[in-house]
Amino acid sequence: MEADSSGSSAERRRSSAARLLIAAALLAAVGAASLTIDWLRSSTDDIVEHPGPAATDEQTQTEVVGQAKDIVAIAALEQPTAGYLLMSCKNRDDPPYQGTVYLNFVLPARVDADAYFRGVAAALVAHGWKEGPPPNQHLFGRNMSKDGVSALLYREENSATNGVARIHGQCRDTTDHRHDSTAWVDVTDRLR
Repeated sequence: MEADSSGSSAERRRSSAARLLIAAALLAAVGAASLTIDWLRSSTDDIVEHPGPAATDEQTQTEVVGQAKDIVAIAALEQPTAGYLLMSCKNRDDPPYQGTVYLNFVLPARVDADAYFRGVAAALVAHGWKEGPPPNQHLFGRNMSKDGVSALLYREENSATNGVARIHGQCRDTTDHRHDSTAWVDVTDRLR
């Protein structure tokens, strides 16, 4: 009986040591994962908190409206109209801000939307834009970027004849605009 109890005691010690080793390994893995997540979160937060060289309101608007003008010219968009707005990169109100252009245009008559936006993307790529993964929410849409500016081009959901380009600049405008008007400014005349 004594041999039996010492065997069971050794098994218990081995079992306790194994449990302790497993617990230590799990604790180390959870700690490493926590540090990694914190590092990843802080690096993306740093981009918003410290966006790089600050831009003035005029520079912010020029950056995004200039790229909108280039898109209109390169893609030969028909009947373009556009509005401009500063948007918070952080939340609804706080700096930093990015310039945003919402551009509407007319699609050429009797054209396949997929072929049309594929051609627009190819024309933009030929002028230095890079194409990203297709947007999930807009059939036949294209994600494009150049010099820190992103553009999402797609057919308007409720219209077979209209297209949209949402163009966003860099988050570098650190001027406080919390109490400014949030109305869109018509910039159509600057697209020509």
